[in-house]
Amino acid sequence: MKFKVYLLLFFVFCFSFAKAQQKANPEFEKFAKVQDSLMVKAYEQKDTSAYIKLLTPFLVKYNALSKEDKQYYIGYYFNSFYNLSCAYALLNDKGKSIEFLQKSVKAGFVDYKHMNTDADLENIRNEVDYQSILRSLKDTYDYLSIIKRAGAYNANENPILPSFTYQSADNPNLVALRKTFNLDSIAGQAGEVNKILNLLHWIHNLIPHDGTHDNPAIKNAMNMITVCKKDKRGLNCRGLATVLNECYLSLGIKSRFLTCMPKDSLGIDNDCHVIDMVYCNQLKKWLWIDPTTDSYVMNEKGELLSVEEVRERMINDLPLILNPEANWNRKVAQSKEDYIYNYMAKNLYLLECPLSSEFDTETREAGKTISYLELIPLAYFNKSLEKTEVSYDNHKTILVTYRTNNSNIFWQAPN
Repeated sequence: MKFKVYLLLFFVFCFSFAKAQQKANPEFEKFAKVQDSLMVKAYEQKDTSAYIKLLTPFLVKYNALSKEDKQYYIGYYFNSFYNLSCAYALLNDKGKSIEFLQKSVKAGFVDYKHMNTDADLENIRNEVDYQSILRSLKDTYDYLSIIKRAGAYNANENPILPSFTYQSADNPNLVALRKTFNLDSIAGQAGEVNKILNLLHWIHNLIPHDGTHDNPAIKNAMNMITVCKKDKRGLNCRGLATVLNECYLSLGIKSRFLTCMPKDSLGIDNDCHVIDMVYCNQLKKWLWIDPTTDSYVMNEKGELLSVEEVRERMINDLPLILNPEANWNRKVAQSKEDYIYNYMAKNLYLLECPLSSEFDTETREAGKTISYLELIPLAYFNKSLEKTEVSYDNHKTILVTYRTNNSNIFWQAPN
């Protein structure tokens, strides 16, 4: 089965607060798309000679890229080896298949689940070298297995931490936001859950997701909505979650934007995803709300779930249902398998959110301090819970990160 190329645009939803985003190389991208399409045809015809003739010029151009561009287009790189491995396996050329499978993994292929279930590789499944490759991937990239091993927190830990705070809806900036975009009308009057979902759908449809560019320097909802409309641009997942979070606050709905991060034992995964956790008084829980994919998650009864509940159900193999309209930019439907069990299983290991949920939380300016709390499972290899402080560039913004193993502190309901 051909392995799909997932570019930054699709699977890297967010970088960290301090990390600049890489821009595309249009010339190479055009070449890579054409070459990939031709190699796929050769793979489908099991024509390995034609495939290698196409692979050679691709590798020449890829190897001439800058370090940053190589990382950006690495999906094409490891995919070119993986599909050739599949073609050789279908021809029962076990040696060549394993050779190119090893090259694919060395190049950056990490999808343990895909490799373990790919019917194209059946002819090499019992080979010792194949099993060795599979084991090496499982330990680091079987994300569901990793999160299951990281289930435990420590409810007895009692650190001294700042309290979570939520800006009042009568804050002048939030009042202006609510009035400017007529948020009362958009939210409607049909109950708290409906208000929460109506605002989710509105932001998702108003601003496209764009993972290839950084967000505007002034990172509040009023400015980012205005800039996106004026420049006909989108926001990355952090920007979308920030905008939606402030919209909720403007209506008196307690909310935090939540950065979901991988374990990343190799220190090479810069990807994370940012969603919103929105407190529903009606259900007495923090709801999973994701403006990037217009998604929320339910149990088998159709009841909306919190981030905490989704993670627990994942660990305990309990049913999860993704809302049917979940999508990326109204172009790509999101499946439960890809979104929950692959992407979010990876990114629910470490969780972080600001301690103060307010208008303009992350705009950098001189003398400003932004504080976060990070929830860490006991199984994490770096067990330090020490507070850290980092100062950034000429703005002299200070980021303070507190850490805890106590999930009760992290998920506490608003006062």
